[in-house]
Amino acid sequence: MEVIVKNLSKEFKNNLAVDKINFQLKNNQTLGLLGPNGCGKTTTIGMMLGLIKPTIGEIFIDGKDINSNKRYELLSKINFASPYVELPKKLSVKENLEVYGRLYGVEDLDNRIDEISRELKLINFLNKKTGELSSGQKNRVSLAKSLINKPSLLFLDEPTASLDPDVGDFVRTYIEDYKTKNDITILLASHNMSEVERLCDNIIMMKSGKIVDQGICEDLISRHGRKNLEETFLKIVREKNEIS
Repeated sequence: MEVIVKNLSKEFKNNLAVDKINFQLKNNQTLGLLGPNGCGKTTTIGMMLGLIKPTIGEIFIDGKDINSNKRYELLSKINFASPYVELPKKLSVKENLEVYGRLYGVEDLDNRIDEISRELKLINFLNKKTGELSSGQKNRVSLAKSLINKPSLLFLDEPTASLDPDVGDFVRTYIEDYKTKNDITILLASHNMSEVERLCDNIIMMKSGKIVDQGICEDLISRHGRKNLEETFLKIVREKNEIS
């Protein structure tokens, strides 16, 4: 799926959270969305999911306006994962996947749950209550939920936050392999610079609600005269003047 964002802004009670941003997410691309806390990343994702109405601006997904009456044609092809959005704790892992599978109208749901559970190593605790899982297990369940409908457009918000290096690497490798095998477009918001370098084809840097720079990783690093993406990110965040 292709996404075009035009002149997008969101104001909350005189606070301009997102300020006239423009960008394009091409089909089968992984786009990294970077910026410090409060820069507008979460608000931007919320607007792209149709959960937050923009103050001004437009979002087109495969040529359809997400805020028009055609949005429901798109929702079955979109999904979202974040460790900060908890699944119902009293439901088992399997029950959670069943609920979301039914919401998305997934055909042959039992087989899809079995397939995704084996891939993400959830089989041994499918019948365990989600609230009793470790943070690493919860992250994998959240990822499984986000892929239950085999989406064409996937939003990932900090998919490896709070994970130990081994589990984090497993999740990143899974995302890489999944994208290789499936036609999927991904928007990834992350504070993990090595993760962004590894997974993303293109990167957007946000600060104070604005896009201050964008491009492929190597070009961003070179343009700012730094050795790696983390140094580039810190330079941009600490600069007093916005980059046009």
